[in-house]
Amino acid sequence: MEYKDYYKILGVERTADQESIKRSYRKLARKYHPDVSKEADAEEKFKELNEAYEVLKDPEKRAAYDQLGANWQAGQDFRPPPGWDQGFEFHGGGYTQVDPEHFSDFFESLFGRGGFGGGRGFSQGGRSARRGENTHAKILIDVEDSYQGATRTITLRHSELSADGRPQIRERSINVKIPKGIAPGQQIRLSGQGEAGFGGAEAGDLYLEVEFKPHALYHVDGKTVYLDLPVAPWEAALGATVRAPTPIGPVDLRIPPNSRAGSKLRLKGRGLPAKEPGDLFVVLQIALPPADSEAAKNAYRQMEQAFKFEPRAGLGV
Repeated sequence: MEYKDYYKILGVERTADQESIKRSYRKLARKYHPDVSKEADAEEKFKELNEAYEVLKDPEKRAAYDQLGANWQAGQDFRPPPGWDQGFEFHGGGYTQVDPEHFSDFFESLFGRGGFGGGRGFSQGGRSARRGENTHAKILIDVEDSYQGATRTITLRHSELSADGRPQIRERSINVKIPKGIAPGQQIRLSGQGEAGFGGAEAGDLYLEVEFKPHALYHVDGKTVYLDLPVAPWEAALGATVRAPTPIGPVDLRIPPNSRAGSKLRLKGRGLPAKEPGDLFVVLQIALPPADSEAAKNAYRQMEQAFKFEPRAGLGV
């Protein structure tokens, strides 16, 4: 997918204040509105303008977009960096004017069809008491935290408008209890940790959507956990009992004779904890010893003579 430079689309600098962004949008929207414009690509330009304005007019979306940095070029192939929005606190609200079906894949890859925040505003409104808004953020935890439960200190970032009308980032740290068995996509609700109330009203709640950090050993699909386990050729061929890691400690695992690369060994109930826990599948990977000495090379030559093995015999070549 192509990277979209929303500042370039609206014809403003990255340092522009909110009022300058609004003025530029209104000027260009009049120029490219499909009902009045004579430009051949007016409809497409108008959609791009609306998408760019949807992001840059909202200080929360704009601050999140700015986290990607200024090194991307318009049209450049783009994939969101893993965890790019981790710890960024958004308010509810969805879209304000534009039909989300008109947004590009680039927008959806960053904000989803729900739009994160949007339409929140930064004033206190009237003087009557008002409960604080709920806020939302995504956090990354270790898969081991789900197995055991944990308490972690999480740093959240949120944007505020400065006196000059530009968004600025503020941080806060909170202690979060990670429930045992929580799975990716589930939320932790922290009562009263959202936006402060006004006029003596109670604060809103904070909802933390959980994702797992990339792990060197495990990957998770639902409640099922997978481990790629290297085994020696003779362990796979002859069978063996080997030591294998799991998120709650190592186990002795029996490798059946004549196991093949990709074979899966199921450890029932050792996936993510739950009322009905998931399973852990150990996926065997054949690790070949390097032929880095004359003795090792001779051993491979002896294997070649002993087995007369044709690994491509079934390919018809």
